[in-house]
Amino acid sequence: MSDVPEIRIGTAEREKSLNLLSEHFAAGRLTVPEFDERSLAVTSATTRGGLDRVFADLPATTVDTPAKAATLDPATDQNWRRIVMSVIPLLALVLFFVVPVDNSWLFFLMVPAAGTILFGTRDRRRPGR
Repeated sequence: MSDVPEIRIGTAEREKSLNLLSEHFAAGRLTVPEFDERSLAVTSATTRGGLDRVFADLPATTVDTPAKAATLDPATDQNWRRIVMSVIPLLALVLFFVVPVDNSWLFFLMVPAAGTILFGTRDRRRPGR
């Protein structure tokens, strides 16, 4: 992934890596526990080398592949919603222990809120959605 592994990374690189990791998960290359573990590693990575270690055993994907958003079928649309929903409880748990605020239990309200946002906004008139 990188020629200089000690270069520090920012939020944009972490987000791109999480998207790529989600693609690998959707392709069936990762189990849910592996995806959770690697997602945590990506979010805590500070250098390109840290990201490289997460993707070391996964096949490379080309950056210039055309966007799939225009050709998504309903099954694929459901997959990304399920992936996001499966990561939300882990994120709430991490925030509960990491962020020093009073009433940190409120982070767990993200779980039903995300479910409502992700699955409550679907058009129920179309079958399969």
